[in-house]
Amino acid sequence: MTRSFVVRAVGLAALTAVVAACQSGASPANAPSPDPAVVIAITPGGASPRTITVKAGSQVTFTNNDTIAHQMYSDPHPEHTDCPEFDSVGYLAPGESRQTGNLNIVRTCGFHDHIHFENASLKGSIVIQP
Repeated sequence: MTRSFVVRAVGLAALTAVVAACQSGASPANAPSPDPAVVIAITPGGASPRTITVKAGSQVTFTNNDTIAHQMYSDPHPEHTDCPEFDSVGYLAPGESRQTGNLNIVRTCGFHDHIHFENASLKGSIVIQP
């Protein structure tokens, strides 16, 4: 066998394994398995759920189901420095939804409504686990 034939055969075998893994729903061993469709709804009664647990690599969607605007940011108020991934949520008009960035660091992120920061029902936390 020539060297180029062996290289092609090994490449084809690797490609076949990847395709088979994708078709079976498997993922590489060190790839995160983010939680699908994790949503925190903002309603007239507050954030629901107020505490959630997600896997590292996940994103969380904030949906404004209220009749007024909200600005969802990470703690502390007013710096919003604990979880910069929340910066992509920010201002939500009634009916709007927006996702956080990928929550890759294992930790607990507190969140609050910047406009109504004293309202305890609009505060919560996201626990990010490995």
